[in-house]
Amino acid sequence: MKRGITAGRLTAALRAVPRCLREDLWTGAAEEPPTGTRQPRWLDWRPVIFGPLLILGIVVLAFNANNYGFRYGMGMPFAVSLAVAQSAAPLLALYRPVLAWWVTTVALLAVPCFAASSFVPFEDLPWLRNGLAGQAVTLFLAALRVRPRATAQMVVLGSLAGAFGDVLFAGHVDDVGTPVVVLAVCGLVGTLLRGRHQARTELVVQEELTAEERARRTLLEERNRIARELHDVVAHHMSVISIQAQVAPHLAENPSAELQENLRGIRQNAVEALTELRRVLGVLRSEDSRPESTPHTPQPTLDRLGELVGNVRGAGVEVVVETAGTPRPLSPGTGLSAFRIVQEALSNAMRHAPGAAVRVEIGYRTADLTLHVTNTAPDGPAAPSPGTGHGLLGMRERTAMLGGELATGPTPDGGYEVTAILPAPAARSDAAEDTP
Repeated sequence: MKRGITAGRLTAALRAVPRCLREDLWTGAAEEPPTGTRQPRWLDWRPVIFGPLLILGIVVLAFNANNYGFRYGMGMPFAVSLAVAQSAAPLLALYRPVLAWWVTTVALLAVPCFAASSFVPFEDLPWLRNGLAGQAVTLFLAALRVRPRATAQMVVLGSLAGAFGDVLFAGHVDDVGTPVVVLAVCGLVGTLLRGRHQARTELVVQEELTAEERARRTLLEERNRIARELHDVVAHHMSVISIQAQVAPHLAENPSAELQENLRGIRQNAVEALTELRRVLGVLRSEDSRPESTPHTPQPTLDRLGELVGNVRGAGVEVVVETAGTPRPLSPGTGLSAFRIVQEALSNAMRHAPGAAVRVEIGYRTADLTLHVTNTAPDGPAAPSPGTGHGLLGMRERTAMLGGELATGPTPDGGYEVTAILPAPAARSDAAEDTP
């Protein structure tokens, strides 16, 4: 039974050989790079490599044409044509490696077919004297581009072609080991270099995927944090709506049944909305690493900017705060986002610009709120970052959420600046006061 299975596998393998040879050495499929891999970098240097190979090819052309025409008794037209084909094969291998290998292989078989029949063999037969050098270079360049299976096929078939050509030429082969070893080494080195490039390419692709996944996870974490913070703001307003809807009937004299029914509906909707918000918050905070006491801490606004700046100054950072315009109450979402943007900018300055002075400018304008945080050049190198930070990403998310604009970048003096414009329309009374 085992012998039958082994024989069947051997038969299947032998039947697959012609198909593999046709696929690798005839259709050119072996030249296609593996899926997801990039073109080898050395191919960008083909114009530079072409020059030395061209000079070497001219030398080989003169040598082979002289040997074929005078030593092997061929006619000069055919001798020059055959020498040109062998000299051009390494150049062709830079662009079409399989076709270049076919050129060298056919040339090895053409020599004994057109040599003079009365020729007395010299010490070296055509394979070693004229064909091996070009064949080895072509095989090496092909091994850098084609599959390892195709390289092995080229080594085997190239060795057989060279040996068969010598047998046709002189009736024997003096030295088979040397050319076979040379071809095997060229094929092996080329295959190893190709495998090394492929491994490095796959590593780079994997690192890019990891970086993209890390950035996506960071973005989701930051959006999750923003959603948790905004929950408290929305929940506060919904609670106020619920209480006002409950108290409103007692403030009106003889409220109608329709009014009471509408107010009860408003309160019911507000209570249901609060319940859904609590459920969403439970999901968002299920993986929250903060202590249980902190989720219920009131969300900060610009009213606590002095406390924030005081903590930063306590850490040894020089901070200057300037306010332009008349401060006015902001919506909870805008106030929270403004505080977080300033907080992140100060944290980035402390982390990446040690010893730098920081300037915080807040401008209250009629239609928006401007935040401008700059720091001078650091006194020394910053400590290495432990990982991907959320600072700039969080600023962008908060600004985009409010429909504002954010600009960040280095300053000419070596510092860094963060500028955010948040929509914050002033109330009518405030706008009237700001109007001269």
